[in-house]
Order: sequence, then structure tokens, then C-alpha cells
Amino acid sequence: MDQLLEDLIKVMTLERLEINLFRGQSRDIGSPQVFGGQVLGQALVAATATVENRAVHSLHAYFLRRGDFNSPIVYEVDRAWDGKHFATRRVVAIQHGQQIFNMSASFQTPEAGLDHQIPMPDVPQPEALPNLEHYLAGLPNLPPILLKVLDQKRPFEFKPVEPPNFVRPVKAPPLKFVWIRAVDTLPDDEALHRCLLAYASDFQLLDTALKPHGLSMARDKMTIASIDHAMWFHRSVRVDDWLLYAMDSPSASGARGFTRGSVFARDGRLVASVSQEGLIRVKS
Repeated sequence: MDQLLEDLIKVMTLERLEINLFRGQSRDIGSPQVFGGQVLGQALVAATATVENRAVHSLHAYFLRRGDFNSPIVYEVDRAWDGKHFATRRVVAIQHGQQIFNMSASFQTPEAGLDHQIPMPDVPQPEALPNLEHYLAGLPNLPPILLKVLDQKRPFEFKPVEPPNFVRPVKAPPLKFVWIRAVDTLPDDEALHRCLLAYASDFQLLDTALKPHGLSMARDKMTIASIDHAMWFHRSVRVDDWLLYAMDSPSASGARGFTRGSVFARDGRLVASVSQEGLIRVKS
């Protein structure tokens, strides 16, 4: 297995301290704090470890404080409810004696029911598109902090449908389509694939809210941070095959940007939906 992906699985493998208490390590991806998708994915791993024979179908999370990637994060799981068909878990992430994150997640026993979905957008297939690294190569005059983030090798590859313009962005509709995929084959473990999709869902999303304003994190001075994150898992998913992440931003106001995402498998199945609101402050 690719070393970066193997390391991500290691990060997602938590140490069990007690029956409902877990500890996880972090990785520096170049940002000044722990990547939000990592905390989200680890919290889901912790919650999943306390549930049997049920798959997560939704989660709702809040990012409270910046995480320190030099220190472990402790995840405390509250077994809020175990019913006949559903189970609910609450997870609190603690670091340096303070809550940095909390999440509620719901799990369901598999059952049949009504089935419909919106169609997948008609976009070019990933084989016809270059990787994100193609557009990052040789970008001039980037801030060192941002360059550190962009230069990081990742366990997921990204293929934007439209060429991103980091240096001279223009105002455009708040829409974005990106193909994403783990860089190597993963085990046949639905719970693992859902946790890794939660991890990856925090990439690319929030800057969709910048497009109507012609702003770029690579050029403009801004403070951007995730406030909350919600996901719904509709159908089985494999993150080691290409997934289309279709994103939009219906609104930005009050120094906050609201974004949504639909995740489609290559065969057109809608496998997950995402929503996120984030802080966006433009510095003068």
C-alpha cells in the first residue's frame, strides 16, 4: 500500500484507553492547526468502535478550538441511545484539558426502503483531467505558509473539472466539481471507507464560497476556518475509486460562508451529502 495512505490509516487507528475512551495522534499537513477532516474522521472512528452491526448514516459536528498536532487528542464517546434499528453516539474531542470538537452521529441497521436520488452532473471523466499538482507547479509569489500547505503530498488525489486560478481569480458562480480518490487500494471495510470519506470531505469545500467574490486563499489575506460540518451517508462507498465531489455555496453573510457538497460514485450513485459553514474574514 502507498506509504501516505498507510500512514493515514495508522492515524485513523485509535488507541483504546477505556471502553468509551480513545486516543489519537495527528499529522502536520502544513496548516498551523490540526486538519479538521482528521478530527472528524477520528471522532467517527471512535463512535463506530462502540456500535455493532450498524453503519453510520449521519453526523453533525462543531469545531470549537484549534487542534495542536504536536499533542494527542482524546475522544470520549457517550452511548446516548441504542434502539432496535438506530443508535446515537456523542463524541467530545479533548486536548490540553479543553474541548476542541464535538460530534453527534447516528447509526442504522441496514434495511430496504424507498430509493431515489438526484442525477450526477455531466462532467468530464477523471482520466481526461490533470491532477491538482499540475496547476500548483510553478505558481509565483505564494506566501510561505500557503506554499507549505500546497506542497504537502496527500493520501488522496484531486482532479478539478475546471482549472483553478489561484493567482488571478475572477468572479464566478459558486460551483465547483472535483474528482477525488485515495492513492491506493484499500481493504473491503465499509466503516473504514466512510471514515476516510469524512476525512476527505473537509478538503476543497469552503473556498467554493470565495468564487462569487473573486478571492483566492493563495492571494488574498483572509482568516478561514471551519465552524461546523454535517454529513449524510446514503449508499455504500469506496474511496479508492473515483468520486465526484460536486460543491456549491448558496450563501455568504455575517463573515460566514455556507457550502454544500454531493458525493457521487463513478456509476452515478449519490453516496453522500455534505454541508459546512465556515468563518471567512477578509483582512484589510
